Amino acid sequence: MSTGTFVVIVVVIIVIALAIGVAATVRRRRLQQQFGPEYDRAVRDSGSRQAAEHELDDRRTRRQKLEIVPLETRARDRYLEEWRMVQERFVDSPPEATRGADRLINEVMRERGYPVEDFEQRAADISVDHPQVVDDYRTAHTVAEANERSQATTEDLRQALVHYRSLFEDLLEVDEPDGSRTADGAMARDEVTARDGEGSNDGRPSAASTPPERRTTEEAR
Repeated sequence: MSTGTFVVIVVVIIVIALAIGVAATVRRRRLQQQFGPEYDRAVRDSGSRQAAEHELDDRRTRRQKLEIVPLETRARDRYLEEWRMVQERFVDSPPEATRGADRLINEVMRERGYPVEDFEQRAADISVDHPQVVDDYRTAHTVAEANERSQATTEDLRQALVHYRSLFEDLLEVDEPDGSRTADGAMARDEVTARDGEGSNDGRPSAASTPPERRTTEEAR
């Protein structure tokens, strides 16, 4: 082999390696941008960046095959009302309220087109569209399982309801007039408050519009 041929082969190998490296970097940035904290979690769980990225790509491919549809206005209003009742129930029975929140999330997911048979698969599917709140969903589900074993405290259940609410709001896709998404429970409370006449007659917010963490504190006074 001549020196010239050898040099050409080396240059071609370097160019191919650079191209592969650039493609991998672009893919990595795309996945990091789409999945956010879920990307880091996948890397931790798999123990390999390459395996994590392969798994996330598989999630994207599966999600593209699902027919996810938005909720109709009537269905959205119905679910908001059901969420109001879940929050009210928390005052008297935190365990039942947590079960109700879990069931409600499943109903919304099913109506939108997500398969709901297996929790791990549900979480994986949700992570593609709602990566910022899927970890909240996992945390809430863990508490719900502990609740079924009577091993969850009232504070655990309160936190679970807050976590469920994060995903619930994202699934309902209720936006402000300027196109921004409400955050930290404001959507669910404001929608309910508006329909309930801005709270009770004595000027205090109604139980339906008060989040469980605030109401439990008020009741202790």
